[in-house]
Amino acid sequence: MFDSILVICTGNICRSPTAERLLRKLIPGKQIDSAGISALVGHEADDSAKDVAQEHGVSLDGHKGTQFRPSLGKKYDLILVMEKSHIASISKISPEARGKTFLLGHWLGQREIPDPYLKSKEAFESIYLLIEKSCQYWAEKLVG
Repeated sequence: MFDSILVICTGNICRSPTAERLLRKLIPGKQIDSAGISALVGHEADDSAKDVAQEHGVSLDGHKGTQFRPSLGKKYDLILVMEKSHIASISKISPEARGKTFLLGHWLGQREIPDPYLKSKEAFESIYLLIEKSCQYWAEKLVG
């Protein structure tokens, strides 16, 4: 089954850290991490992402941005991305990982989850709710 999940976004400071922490709560006992296609390596999670997640009882403390590399593509059983462009990027960086790469919004009608970076708190709240709903669907499918 899926014992390890990698969540991908662009900078690895907003969407993917949020989904990573939500999935860890929903699917305990699995290895769940995140990375970015163009990661802000070593950066903490965005302050707005941290604030909104905290308001929902999810901590992004201790997060550090990580760059997606071919070695990560090989390491995980399932890769969840925010946008279709991320699937294309993963296909170029780590072609062997393409078959196990899906949109986080797969169960929401293949919905992409837009980047809230540098947008309003309301945008972050809206994106948080989309991520949360997507993670709940994945947890249901993966755990039953």
